[in-house]
Amino acid sequence: MKEDIRANIEDIRQRIAAAAKRAGRDPEDVTLIAVTKLHDPEEMNEAIACGASDIGENKVQELTAKYDSVTEGVRWHLIGHLQTNKVKYIADKVCMIHSVDSLKLAKEIDKRCGAIGRTMDVLVEVNCAGEESKSGVAPDGAQGLVCDIINECPAVRVKGLMTVAPAADDPEDVRQYFRQLRLLKDKINEGLDGPLKLSQLSMGMSHDFETAIEEGATMVRVGTAIFGARDYSKKI
Repeated sequence: MKEDIRANIEDIRQRIAAAAKRAGRDPEDVTLIAVTKLHDPEEMNEAIACGASDIGENKVQELTAKYDSVTEGVRWHLIGHLQTNKVKYIADKVCMIHSVDSLKLAKEIDKRCGAIGRTMDVLVEVNCAGEESKSGVAPDGAQGLVCDIINECPAVRVKGLMTVAPAADDPEDVRQYFRQLRLLKDKINEGLDGPLKLSQLSMGMSHDFETAIEEGATMVRVGTAIFGARDYSKKI
């Protein structure tokens, strides 16, 4: 398994570099986040040993269950939907929350992080395709939410935007949503001063991360292409 994970990570990094080159970008500007949903700590530690320094978890319960069994020093990202009543469990554990979609959630993050003297980096999740099954603020509400968080949540630092594209067999079918998120970031930045400007775009997964990079992704969330298909009958 270790060699498979190593080979997969090396392949993904080569694909990241090629996609970045096509877009005239530096591959070092793209962070690979290994998505470990339903993968056990042994697999995670293998990936970390192979250079995966950023880990993404979808659920708070799963993250906390694995936290103490995973190699220290790795950067944890909460990438799935986050309920306000669960913020307290991860406020001291994650380096970034990718899924902030309301001022209420941002205020809870601000409260919990302020209480322990830290500032939390977050991304505002945008539902670019307007899918009812997905979380995220509507594109026309993103700028207002970013500004509200900046103004009302001193222990929260908005670093950029995140989106989950619709499922599609052909990545070209979702390119428009990645481009939309990049243009939205640029629009929001027109109204922000220097250090407040958004720099991060978390978009693209195993089947479409190369297209996302071509459209400006700075973080790609890859699970299946690293670890193989998930066993949804497994309980962590």
